[in-house]
Amino acid sequence: MLLPNTFTMKKKYTKGLFILLIVIIISWLLKDTFSQPNAADLDGGFTEKASYRNENNTGPVQHIYSVSVKNPANANFEAYGSLMPHHKYGNTKVYFFKAGEPIPIKLYPGNINFDAIYEPNCIALYEKSAMGNSAVTLSPFIQKLKTP
Repeated sequence: MLLPNTFTMKKKYTKGLFILLIVIIISWLLKDTFSQPNAADLDGGFTEKASYRNENNTGPVQHIYSVSVKNPANANFEAYGSLMPHHKYGNTKVYFFKAGEPIPIKLYPGNINFDAIYEPNCIALYEKSAMGNSAVTLSPFIQKLKTP
């Protein structure tokens, strides 16, 4: 009677376990790759209406967006802004407007990024600076009264 060789069985078991481990790791990486969050996954109903990127690739790169929001009360402005492209030493601005209100479709570089007639409709501004600091400002064009 022949007894199975225990060394051969251990080798097959180890090989099978190694292959199973590799398959699990590859499956995990693929799942993580194809399940990245995007703007459609966020609450608020975001729709990009206009964008601007300057042509200057040797200096600071400016990204400017105007976005409509269906449900501003549930909108996560910071998460949406974080999904937008940003370059080292560049600046990213995302202006949010309530859906149904007039929204700028032409954006300009610099400090003033669209016509002043749209300013009252802007409900929030996400800005990421050249150093990577980001901030959300609600009602950015409403002047607050200064108290002495």
